[in-house]
Amino acid sequence: MSLSPSVPVLRRALGDDLKALQDLARRTIDASYRWFLGDEGVDRFLDSGASDDHIETHFRQGHVRCMEVDGDLVGLLILEGPTVDLMMIDVRRHRQGWGRILLAHAEETLFTQYDELRLESFAGNLTANAFYEACGWQETGSLESKGPAKIEFVRHRVVIEGLRPATRGGSPEVPRYGA
Repeated sequence: MSLSPSVPVLRRALGDDLKALQDLARRTIDASYRWFLGDEGVDRFLDSGASDDHIETHFRQGHVRCMEVDGDLVGLLILEGPTVDLMMIDVRRHRQGWGRILLAHAEETLFTQYDELRLESFAGNLTANAFYEACGWQETGSLESKGPAKIEFVRHRVVIEGLRPATRGGSPEVPRYGA
């Protein structure tokens, strides 16, 4: 008997997802941010409720998407304008390829409306920053921040010369030469 690979489900967050999304973020921040923000910084941030508030605000605005794998909520994504505002994979599911899938989903969604996408990251979060670069994002520099140093990444939509947008049939029109 062979095991079939898990297939992620990407969807908008539903009413009963809010607490699970907040728990996922708190658990991931607690486990993954201490080495570059320090224990005191992480504890202060989590105790302030800022993470929960940020997710709830965007949740109420309809900006939050979820990734489920085998019925488990494993990722969250907040998209606002051309910005990937927040992307997290549950710390218990890191290094399984779900982050690449979630980021690709964000790009696919935003590139339907924008030619340039952006995201911010903590400068000290070397793991996340290496991930973004490996996925084709380019660091553009430091951002002003009241707290820990942040950097910005951008990604541009690739346009292939001579390829027209998709027709109603769904396939792109390729120009004919010499016809």
